Amino acid sequence: MVTTPILTQQEKVLLQGVSWSTYQGLVYDLAEKPGKRLTYDHQWLEIMTPLPEHEANKRLLGRIVEATTEELGLEIYSLGSTTWSREDLQRGLEPDECYYITSEAQVRGKTDIDLTIDPPPDLAIEIDITSSSLNRLEIYASLGIKEVWRFDGESLFVYVLKGDHYETGAQSTVLPVLNTEKLLETLKGRDRLGENALIRELRRWINQQV
Repeated sequence: MVTTPILTQQEKVLLQGVSWSTYQGLVYDLAEKPGKRLTYDHQWLEIMTPLPEHEANKRLLGRIVEATTEELGLEIYSLGSTTWSREDLQRGLEPDECYYITSEAQVRGKTDIDLTIDPPPDLAIEIDITSSSLNRLEIYASLGIKEVWRFDGESLFVYVLKGDHYETGAQSTVLPVLNTEKLLETLKGRDRLGENALIRELRRWINQQV
């Protein structure tokens, strides 16, 4: 195996020539050591250490999903930063947060999900403050994840899977009550309110919509 460092920063390393078995071994070895995010695409491996800004944004977006589904009476299966990979595609990654919502009943209680048999998550959250060196959206699409919310520190984008690629939209299709404007408003509301107050405000807004 050849692992040639291509790019090194304080929070990111990109390696070339990494075999699938080595990638899977690293996934297993790092499972109990949170704080490292792996992205694999045909022998390219990126290892990223998220910064505090990254963690704060992913958690608040996760709380938005959880509060919204509660207010709408929807069941969810929250799988956080679970590694999703397929050997036949030679691709894998960990979202910042991910959820089964419309497909929740099909995987309820399952802890060993096989994407060649089981449905992929309905929604993934992607915080891209430092910009990944690999095309993570392309990997998400190949894995069949229906929708991705991506926040780059300034703007929030909703990507909806259409065939084998994503199209941007102003509205979530998994949680249609939410749009990019409301998501971004809530994310940026931390300048004026604490997180719990923001979530209470969001709940009131959702009830007004429905």
